[in-house]
Amino acid sequence: MNEGGHAQRKGAAAAAWRWLRMSNALLVLCLVACRSMAPGDAESPSRDADALDIVTLNLWHDQGDWPRRQPLIVDTLRRLQPDVIVLQEVLQDTGLPNQAGELARQLGYQWHFVSVDPPGRTRRYGNAILARKLLAHGEQPLRPADDYRIAGWVRAEIHGRPLNVYAVHLNFSDATGATRAQQISDLLAFVDATRGDAPAVIAGDFNTTADRPELAPLRTGYFDAYEARHPAAKTNAAEYVTLNPHYHAAPQRIDLVFAQRDTFTPLQSQRILDRPGEDGLWASDHFGVQARLRWNGPGKRP
Repeated sequence: MNEGGHAQRKGAAAAAWRWLRMSNALLVLCLVACRSMAPGDAESPSRDADALDIVTLNLWHDQGDWPRRQPLIVDTLRRLQPDVIVLQEVLQDTGLPNQAGELARQLGYQWHFVSVDPPGRTRRYGNAILARKLLAHGEQPLRPADDYRIAGWVRAEIHGRPLNVYAVHLNFSDATGATRAQQISDLLAFVDATRGDAPAVIAGDFNTTADRPELAPLRTGYFDAYEARHPAAKTNAAEYVTLNPHYHAAPQRIDLVFAQRDTFTPLQSQRILDRPGEDGLWASDHFGVQARLRWNGPGKRP
């Protein structure tokens, strides 16, 4: 083998090695770029800091096979990721951890439960509010005492803003509406005593439709978030009711979200959990309601 040929082959090998190293580097860069653009790896879009998502749901306490209903509720709320969850007919008992506490634990929320039953009692029944960060909380029994109704309140921090949230479950037995009128009066006095300079939303099971006379004082300062996006909802048509027709012979839209006027603009509203699971099981004897609201002003940081 002559020296010229050997040098020529040695130079060709070196060039090939340089080309291979360059190709590998380009391949790595391409993989990194492709990886960063892969749809499955894209980060979820950030939540709109000017929007508030709130859900209200009557849990139907432990009826209808709660252990099987609970995952349906958890899966839906985990998908929606609301800022606030308001619950009614929440139960705790022997062998049954507080239902709101269990949902909060699985979903990663803080929670406040209210009941007219004494704290030391094993079986307690009431309402609850869940949010990511609670700043303060309280409760107010609603008259008459023998109706066992109570309003819950939290001040939560939502996207850096303070928000007052009130949970209610009003009387259903007085067809005249007089008892609910008294409870609305007690509720609004409680709101005035606790809200300070932060805005308020009031949600729950009102056991009557939003247009009833006893709710008129509430409508003065607050608007029905669902009807604001679905004006035909006042007709009580089947597509708007929240009492589940599977369980109720005369369904109505009684699960409501009221938002403070001049503070929020309604963006979206919908029923949730209004279809059975694949095995025919319903999440509750009520449908839930989700409302998305826009803050009209920057608000004050807590």
